[in-house]
Amino acid sequence: MHEKFSSMKLGSLFAAILSLETEDECYAFFDDLCTVQELKAISQRLEVARMLAAGRVFNDIAAQTGASTATISRVNRALNYGSGGYRLVFGKQGK
Repeated sequence: MHEKFSSMKLGSLFAAILSLETEDECYAFFDDLCTVQELKAISQRLEVARMLAAGRVFNDIAAQTGASTATISRVNRALNYGSGGYRLVFGKQGK
C-alpha cells in the first residue's frame, strides 16, 4: 500500500474494480459510482497523459482536450515524477 493512501480505505474499491470483467460491467459500475463530470475529468487526464507521453506540447493538448494548463501540468508531473501508473497502464495496453 502506498503511504499517501494509508488513511483511506481504498482496498475494497480497488478489489471491486479488479472484479469487473467486461466493458459493460465497467460502464454499469462507474455509472453508479461517479458523476458524469468526474468521469469526464478522469478520462480527460488519461488522454492528456497519453498525449504527453507521445511528446505533444501543452498548447496542442489544451486545444484538443479542453484541459487547463494546470491540469496538463499536474498530469505531466504525475507522468514524470509519480508512481508510474500511467506508464504501467500504457504498457499493458500497448500504447
